Amino acid sequence: MREQHIEIVTDEGTMGTYIAHPDNGESLPVVLFLMDAPGKRELLHSMARTIASHGYYVMLPNLYYRTTPTFELDFASKESFERMRELMMAMSNKMVSRDAQSLLAYAKEQTAADENTVGVVGYCMSGPFAIYVAAEHASVVKAAASFYGVRLHVDKPDSPHLRLNDISGEIYVACAEHDDYVPMEMVDQFEAAMQESEVRGCLERYWGNHHGFAFNDRPAYNEKADKRHWMRLLDLFQRNLH
Repeated sequence: MREQHIEIVTDEGTMGTYIAHPDNGESLPVVLFLMDAPGKRELLHSMARTIASHGYYVMLPNLYYRTTPTFELDFASKESFERMRELMMAMSNKMVSRDAQSLLAYAKEQTAADENTVGVVGYCMSGPFAIYVAAEHASVVKAAASFYGVRLHVDKPDSPHLRLNDISGEIYVACAEHDDYVPMEMVDQFEAAMQESEVRGCLERYWGNHHGFAFNDRPAYNEKADKRHWMRLLDLFQRNLH
């Protein structure tokens, strides 16, 4: 496994990015791993390595790079939570879509990466980003997954539910039953929008689980749900990227 921390220069700053991929001489499908609000940290690096081990060129960027070169939430600090909120609220679907373009431009120059076969995965803050990127880059994104993604169906012109017909790949949307950030009403609305659209994919409710069930640094972590999350994600990528 090859791992590297690189700096990708965009029109808006320098985006620190962690990359992991098998060093086997092959041109591998690209997976954009979009961080959750607590920031790019070792837990996400480990998850990126797990995805990469299945035959992918995984790119994990610091999405807060416009404001800060690094951020990792201190779960015990109120001030750190406030800082995270500030950083999170400054993000937008369109900003991350531009970041995806910069990531894919870098991948295009790498012999180990196939930038024309792309998967995207997002959690929490980045769940809607993954869906939006799938719409904005429909010609190359073959699969996208959102796990307990927020703001999937909102009264905004860039709401992900409005872009479902622009997606050509398959999507998978996982939602926790108990989620203060994503009420079941929003889940139902997004599922209805999926059913009314031509998008391929499904939405699955993780009954009995809470927001953050797939991250073992969260109080809501659930081992059984986490295993299901991995099975669904890797199956989605296997079917669409290989």
